[in-house]
Amino acid sequence: MLRMKRYKYLSVLLATFYLLPSLLTAGITDFKTIKEAKQAYESKAYGKSAALLNSLDKTAPQKEYDIGNAYYKSKKYDEAIKMYEKAKGVDDAMRYHNIGNSYFQKKKWDKAIESYEKALKIKEDKDTRFNLELAKKMKKKEEEKKKQQQKKDQKKKKQNQKNKDNKKNKDQKKQDQKNKDQKQQNKKNGQKKDQQKKNKDQNKKDQNKQKQKEKNGEKKKRKNKDDQKKKEKNGQKQKRGDKKKQEAKKKPKDEKGNEASAQPKKQKMSKEEKLKAQEMKRLLKKLGQKKTPTMIYQMNSPKKGQRREDVNPW
Repeated sequence: MLRMKRYKYLSVLLATFYLLPSLLTAGITDFKTIKEAKQAYESKAYGKSAALLNSLDKTAPQKEYDIGNAYYKSKKYDEAIKMYEKAKGVDDAMRYHNIGNSYFQKKKWDKAIESYEKALKIKEDKDTRFNLELAKKMKKKEEEKKKQQQKKDQKKKKQNQKNKDNKKNKDQKKQDQKNKDQKQQNKKNGQKKDQQKKNKDQNKKDQNKQKQKEKNGEKKKRKNKDDQKKKEKNGQKQKRGDKKKQEAKKKPKDEKGNEASAQPKKQKMSKEEKLKAQEMKRLLKKLGQKKTPTMIYQMNSPKKGQRREDVNPW
């Protein structure tokens, strides 16, 4: 346990300090305040004791030292250090001892060790030596604890980094798998689109083919219809031809085998025949008779120098 240096009898110290130098000037109120401060200190009302001592007008090292002890007991270590440092003139070994204790309570080991060493340089003291060794042990323990904490923090940091890396790797694998799945899906979608396009092109091709087929069918139908009409027309023509042939069979034929016409063909007359006909016409006109020939003239006379055997002279 930390050992503290203080005056054993505060009332004796205060009385010695305040009464001897200022016996003629000290008032009854100051003695009453000192007494109350002593009672408060002994009853562990250290804050009250410090306040009462501060209320005294007298300024002296002993006063600051006792106020520092009161602050120390109140765990107001910064205020205690300030008062101990002001209490120059009191035993410096004891003063540095208590300054070291205040730093010790604040866990400022280097400051505490420095204060204890100053006290030991002034005077060797077993309590001060004990507190110095204790401060060194606490410093070492804290350093080891810091090292352990640093190792723990480093280990934790490494573990966190490892977890982070694992999570990153896991997320990366997940992302890679997602990208792979997306790529496969895109490939499937692409194949599906290609198939749809292919089917569309095929459907279009089939439709065009069907249209062409229908067009060819219509064309063929029209052709068949035209052929039918032509056939019918040819049939009718054939019938008319057959009919003409039948009619031709019924008509009489001349000596050469040609069909005889209903009216005799006009034959060209020679000049001689024409003259004879004109003479005949003139004679008939004279006689006043009808135009009725009494003779039949051969219309086709033989060529000059040729005589037909079947012609009789008239």
